Amino acid sequence: MDEGDVDLDFYNIFGVINTLFIIVSLYGVHSQLRTIWKRKESSNSYERPTSLLSLNQFTVSYLAYLSFFIYGYSIAPFNHYIVWPRLIASLLVALILFEIWQDRRSSHAKSSFSMACITLLLAITGLFTGETITDQGKYISTTIIVVVSILIAQGYFHQIKLIISSGSTGAVDLKMSQFILMMDVSTIAFALSMGLKQGWPLLLLAITSGVTKVIIMFLFKWVKTSSTAEKRRHIVET
Repeated sequence: MDEGDVDLDFYNIFGVINTLFIIVSLYGVHSQLRTIWKRKESSNSYERPTSLLSLNQFTVSYLAYLSFFIYGYSIAPFNHYIVWPRLIASLLVALILFEIWQDRRSSHAKSSFSMACITLLLAITGLFTGETITDQGKYISTTIIVVVSILIAQGYFHQIKLIISSGSTGAVDLKMSQFILMMDVSTIAFALSMGLKQGWPLLLLAITSGVTKVIIMFLFKWVKTSSTAEKRRHIVET
């Protein structure tokens, strides 16, 4: 077995592992949706269904999934490990954006959801429009990934600020962060198996995303144990 075969084996192994963890992360995203739906059904009028969910963060998360969807079908060979799970994830996060818009009825929420619908249609169109768009898509998606890596840090920073300032996690779902962190770790391994020349966009975004998930997971513990968090919750309630 030559070196190329070994590299291909690692690529396939980590590709399968990454796909499995992405499927797990999809459960996490769906868990966030279920949390919203449960809160909608609750009779507690003091808690909005999407309370403390950062529109900024979920918009950026959507763009991250979508950019990888485009990236996966733009590179050669077509990367099934990246494309199909990210398409499903994009759809699920778009549903979360829809729920945020339905709950808040703000112009910003409407704009985010509308943007998600339009860009998703364009991205799916790009999947079927041939090599010319595909070649351009690689550069477009790589640029988007770099920009999204910066925005995702900013978006999750906004979510982190909301939790710290209120002393509460609100409608933020812990499982979503846990499962996406697992996906991020496997994505880092998969990106390394692709080689830095082709896999660096995956690596950049996965590391950025992973760090923010660790912080949010820590904050779930912080809100339960910190006296500061308790005081801030009382201030918000009053």
